[in-house]
Amino acid sequence: MCKHILNAQVQIRAQCCKKWFDCPECHAENEDHEILKSPEIIMACKKCKKVFRKDVSTEFDECDEYCPRCDNHYVIPAETPESKGKLVIEFEQERGFEHKMFKDERERDRDNLTMQ
Repeated sequence: MCKHILNAQVQIRAQCCKKWFDCPECHAENEDHEILKSPEIIMACKKCKKVFRKDVSTEFDECDEYCPRCDNHYVIPAETPESKGKLVIEFEQERGFEHKMFKDERERDRDNLTMQ
């Protein structure tokens, strides 16, 4: 289980030491050498456990984003510990209220509960 990419769909075999890792950061943490870059990547699908190769020297097509054995979509946006569980609040400020501070209604309810 990778702690850097939480939704990793494949493992990658490092060409330098012939070991399997979920991401390059895992290799850097566990090995005392830099990962060897290669135009061909050997991957193992985490869904079907089958191994396949991808040539990364050419541009990826949409069909290259799927496991050739089970069609698991492995090229997806990565979920990292920093991005997972983040609360994103979007709001529009009305004209004339640019410098006003809005108080969260839950704070008032929380204050009332602690006073009781």
